[in-house]
Amino acid sequence: MNRPALSFSIDGDFALDSPPRTPHWPPVQPLEANRNAASSDIHWQRFTVAYDYPVAFTREIFSLDNALLADVISRREPCKTHRCLVYVDSGVAATWPDLNRRIEAYFTAHANRLTLLAAPITVPGGESVKANLDTIDDVLEGIRRYGVDRHAYVIVIGGGAVLDALGLAAAMGHRGVRLIRLPTTVLSQNDSGVGVKNAVNFKGYKNFIGTFAPPWAVLNDFDFLSTLSRRDRLAGISEAIKVALIRDGEFFDWLEANADSLAEFDPRTEEVMIRRSAELHMQQIGRGGDPFEQGSSRPLDYGHWAAHKLEALTHHGIGHGEAVAIGIALDARYSVLTGLLPAGAEWRIVWLLKRLGLPVFHSQLMELGDDGDLAVMAGLKEFQQHLGGELTITLLAALGRGHDVHEIDETTMTAAIDWLREEANRDAAA
Repeated sequence: MNRPALSFSIDGDFALDSPPRTPHWPPVQPLEANRNAASSDIHWQRFTVAYDYPVAFTREIFSLDNALLADVISRREPCKTHRCLVYVDSGVAATWPDLNRRIEAYFTAHANRLTLLAAPITVPGGESVKANLDTIDDVLEGIRRYGVDRHAYVIVIGGGAVLDALGLAAAMGHRGVRLIRLPTTVLSQNDSGVGVKNAVNFKGYKNFIGTFAPPWAVLNDFDFLSTLSRRDRLAGISEAIKVALIRDGEFFDWLEANADSLAEFDPRTEEVMIRRSAELHMQQIGRGGDPFEQGSSRPLDYGHWAAHKLEALTHHGIGHGEAVAIGIALDARYSVLTGLLPAGAEWRIVWLLKRLGLPVFHSQLMELGDDGDLAVMAGLKEFQQHLGGELTITLLAALGRGHDVHEIDETTMTAAIDWLREEANRDAAA
């Protein structure tokens, strides 16, 4: 594989080949006094860093004859023995009781290239890991204790929340150690696990503390999906629907046509869904022009402003994927009510979500805040604060084409919520 390129240039009036001399710096002036200074007095530093990392799909990743993990770890330094520290989501550890043994056997079989610094370490799974900063401290202590440096590896096996939290710890240790993600849920394999973000929550604010730090590699093992609950396995499909709605109408058509197979977890259909969703997410991150989200537009967060708030309002009684499904349906209906999306398109979206067993409404959408308004609407302000800049919400102009708007009419959004409630009542009465 090609080594990631690093290049930089510094524009300035520096004579690097001249003999050393004592500089005679001008006295520092207030900013106001320098506003009319010649541009040559300003030295601009510019540098670019080109990132690349593999996203691979496999089965039986810890089979002794599957060299993928060893190959990825040694891709830059093939003649070196690489030191690794492994963390495992407690939910994964519970459903795969022989996983630690298999990991240790794998490292033994590939001892010429890999060294396991300690027995695999279990960490709490689920959303709770993002609310408890103690886990971050524990991982940082592990990085220190076992001598993990910038040329060693932290390998994290688990769902999206664990990848988020431990990815943050890896990005903080020594200002960044090499991170390898092994996502174990549909949601993390087709969306969050392939991206460049890490975060934990802070005082109820979702993803308030975080970094942009690309991983060394993302290795998706489809076998891990077999032990997921039906609820969790289905919930992950919501992110595939989301990215199809904003970027690929043909993929949305395919999801519709294969809804029954997806709901029955047909292996081949599920793999195609995950691969295509991951590809679309990677394209947006790598080619969308804003991988570290410096602007205000975040099309991959279609449906998420309401989803994040709904998760908080339910105290995470509803999972992320389920909340995203509701947010998708809500913003689709709002897109129709505002004339962006042709009428009837929202029915196709709602039908697909329902066919997959995903929710399109939750009673918490009707909760009133202290100001007497719908509490979920506060999610718009929180979303804007998280991004900075002006409010930017991605809606739908077509099935497969997102459209950014910079204001939301609360009366119209309330009407969209009422429509979802009617849909839920109709289903309950049927």
